[in-house]
Amino acid sequence: MKRTYLLPILVMNLLGFALFFSWYLPPSHGFWFPIDSGLYHFFNRLIVENHTFLWLVAITNNRAFDACSLLCMGLVMLHYWRAESAYGRRRIVIIGLVMLLTAVVLNQLGQNLLHLQRRSPSLVFTDTVRVSELLPFPTKDASKDSFPGDHGMMLLIFCGFMLRYFSVRAFAISLVIFVVFSLPRMMIGAHWFTDVFVGSLTVVLVGLPWCLLTPLSDKLVNWFNLRLPGKNKHPANN
Repeated sequence: MKRTYLLPILVMNLLGFALFFSWYLPPSHGFWFPIDSGLYHFFNRLIVENHTFLWLVAITNNRAFDACSLLCMGLVMLHYWRAESAYGRRRIVIIGLVMLLTAVVLNQLGQNLLHLQRRSPSLVFTDTVRVSELLPFPTKDASKDSFPGDHGMMLLIFCGFMLRYFSVRAFAISLVIFVVFSLPRMMIGAHWFTDVFVGSLTVVLVGLPWCLLTPLSDKLVNWFNLRLPGKNKHPANN
């Protein structure tokens, strides 16, 4: 059974709180606002000037594209699933279930505790254009409640589970997936940079260590393993 790593948990919690309050306390969000504004306006100019980039952000923010992030995460887990025994394969499926459960719980906690009713930059700035105004294509380019970013939060939780249960290589790949699939929301203006790199990251730094650096995640995996129907509940059955 995994023991509790209290010091790393507290360090990550402190980093999470420090990150959040560095954005929340200063007037107009301090040094974070120029970063948010600068990135949004940089990408918005590209949208106007480059037709290829315009279509890129439109397609990557279509709801159907969200399935691609799930597919990429699934392929990473499938790689490890194929190399496992029957017991190991069952365990990987259950780890995925626990990861999904963790994401739902942390997302609800984050939305309730950090609920600030923040509008996306595409709704705040009036000197810019929206992709939906330029293309007759269904895409998400705005949000009336963008903080914290739930999409980025799920991707960060996936990164944490890859590091905890698989390998550093899986973690590195998951970080690439995180960047690739969280960036389009910021490029189109549906999220601020800080929605993800302050909001989502704060929730993950504060909440996820209490799951992965304590026996909790292992206990949940073992609990589901024993209670869900199916074969190969024990290594001896292989």
